[in-house]
Amino acid sequence: MVTSMTGYGRSQQSIDGRDITVEIKSVNHRYFEFSARVPRAFGYLEEKLKGYLQGKISRGKVEAGVTVVDTGAAHTAVDINHELAASYINAMRVTGEKLSLQDDLTVSSLMRFSDLFSVHRVQEDEETIWTEVRLVADGAIERFIAMRATEGERLKADILERLESIESRVAAVAEQSPRTEAAYRERLTAKIREVLEDRQIDETRIVTEAAIFADKIAVDEETVRLRSHIASFRDILGAFNGPIGRKLDFLVQEMNREANTIGSKAQDAATAQVVVEIKSDIEKIREQIQNIE
Repeated sequence: MVTSMTGYGRSQQSIDGRDITVEIKSVNHRYFEFSARVPRAFGYLEEKLKGYLQGKISRGKVEAGVTVVDTGAAHTAVDINHELAASYINAMRVTGEKLSLQDDLTVSSLMRFSDLFSVHRVQEDEETIWTEVRLVADGAIERFIAMRATEGERLKADILERLESIESRVAAVAEQSPRTEAAYRERLTAKIREVLEDRQIDETRIVTEAAIFADKIAVDEETVRLRSHIASFRDILGAFNGPIGRKLDFLVQEMNREANTIGSKAQDAATAQVVVEIKSDIEKIREQIQNIE
């Protein structure tokens, strides 16, 4: 299965008085790299998420975002500064007596003084929070992996199309090669005769020497290896389970090496142009596999 390193997934759920949202996105990267944005109170979630995702993703620059919003009172507590409240009450009563005001103090009177109250989060078990976040993360991961798979299939289709194009051009080079060698051998033989026209020469020796030099421009081995690499490429795309990006990158390098060798041996403009087109397709494949896990 071909998996892209580009993906995005988001999930949101309300669990036990909390709205939890998890977002995951990734782009291509040589290795696995992870960063996260989590609420300060839940900083420990970053390492837990990293380990959890690393078990599902081999390569890519992954970013995760977690938000936790309390929607009920179960996770918060209110502390009252009773000493300060007593000071306020005493001050108000003294003021009331001095100004002959009615004492109508009630608990609700104290609600005006915000500095009497402090709201804080109830200390909760880390594993409980992580279990809830992981449940939401699973939904985000499912969407994230699905997107990576969809993008991977698109990349696979494009690469297979280009491999077919390369294969047909390699076939054209292989078909033209014997004619190119024969023409080169004839030109070389004629040139040798021209240079040695006033001397006694051994025709068999001339033909043999010309054949030896002509053999140096033969591309049979290169086209065979290039076809073998194309077959290996298809096998990996079709049947290999797990990360394949590095394997494909190696094959692309080998394909490019064979194409360069064929290009250096090209003796006619038509073959040289075909090699340029082969190398262009190889480069496009190389760009595509940079995004394959």
